[in-house]
Amino acid sequence: MNRENILNGQVALITGSSRGIGLAVARRLGQMGARISLCARKAADLENAAADLRAAGIQVLAAPADVTRADQVSGLVSETQRTLGPVDILVNNAGIGIFGPFHHQTDEDWNSVLETNLKSAFLTSRAVAPEMIRRKSGHIINISSLAGKSTFANAALYCASKWGLLGLTGCMAEELREHGIRVSAICPGSVATEFSPHAGKDPSRMLQPEDVAHAVAALVTQAPGSFISEIQIRPTQKP
Repeated sequence: MNRENILNGQVALITGSSRGIGLAVARRLGQMGARISLCARKAADLENAAADLRAAGIQVLAAPADVTRADQVSGLVSETQRTLGPVDILVNNAGIGIFGPFHHQTDEDWNSVLETNLKSAFLTSRAVAPEMIRRKSGHIINISSLAGKSTFANAALYCASKWGLLGLTGCMAEELREHGIRVSAICPGSVATEFSPHAGKDPSRMLQPEDVAHAVAALVTQAPGSFISEIQIRPTQKP
């Protein structure tokens, strides 16, 4: 099946998309014909990413926003709708990690991780859902992690946020499926990005951002009679 331009006419909003996984997802969906709304906190990084995509012939809106704030999320979705059209695909990718013994973490650390990794997905999904329901179509894809399915030392805040994200994803899927909206989670292992140092791991044997983008592309091109609830991604060889 030739999937080039299969998303013509569709609008994809990707959070945390100035680099790494988010930018790879934006590029992949743009290559498939979607109009792309890029979102990140740092305007300069966002403009650099947008320029890169525009050079590849992709229609892009660069919309700086803090997706942990409801007012900025509302503005982001409104600007996307006004400039590109209603959101067909939402990819909740914004995320951070603060690692170390849980009893060394501060209230601010907890709030920062949980709001960025979990609350933001709630806010953006809530903002796009009414229009998707009205149109009886849409995809919401939450980028979780294998850390949302297993626990390990020094990752209590991160694991809590990703376990919560999987719970949110499942509930959203049950509530929205009757409206023709498909909600899925992607759970990658360690990805070779600037997200964390990955000490002792060989980046060439780790997952790449494009691997996650491939999974997103598979979800949004699935036949309409079914949906994949969750994709887990691991490297072929342990890094």
